[in-house]
Order: sequence, then C-alpha cells, then structure tokens
Amino acid sequence: MAFCLCHGAPLSVVVSGPVPRISAFYGIVVWMYYDEIHHLGRAHFHASYGGNEASIDVDSLDVLAGGLPPRALRLVVEWAREHQAELSDNWELARRNEPLRAVAPLP
Repeated sequence: MAFCLCHGAPLSVVVSGPVPRISAFYGIVVWMYYDEIHHLGRAHFHASYGGNEASIDVDSLDVLAGGLPPRALRLVVEWAREHQAELSDNWELARRNEPLRAVAPLP
C-alpha cells in the first residue's frame, strides 16, 4: 500500500513534476528519476536532509555521490532495506517514464 506524502492517506501514485518525491520521513526527502548520465543507468535514489544530499544505489545501498549526516544515512538505509523491492519496481517505472509509486515512510 502506498501513502500520500502530505497526510499519510492511501495513494496509488505520486507525481510531482520532473523529480518525483517517493517518500519523506523525519525531515528526510527521497526522490527518484532516471535520466542521469553520471550514474550510468545504475538503479539509485536520492535523499536529502538539512541541506545535504546523497545518491544511493538501490541494490547495494552504498552512497554513489554526495553524503548525509550519519544518523540521517542510517535512517535512509534502514528505510531502503525495508523497501528495496518497491525501490527496484519504481526504478523500472522511472526507466519507462511512468509515474512512480509512493513508498511508506519509516514509522
């Protein structure tokens, strides 16, 4: 089940312009898009917190670029581990330029 990012209500997809936000929790915002040459087609997502931003590989959960404060990174990795299949599914949707699905935040 997906959730609305603003009120926690059920939602089937999230469309927020060219950089779709797929989740948000504890001040962390997560989004995904496909058309990036510098990651060479690797499945990844972006997370930002307090002015910091990181690109994170969906499969290994390694930071590809940028960085987050240690606590924020731990939360993002915990969240991503719980939702790895959904992140992979969203990556396939992004590759096809289809709307992405919201992913539940950390409780």
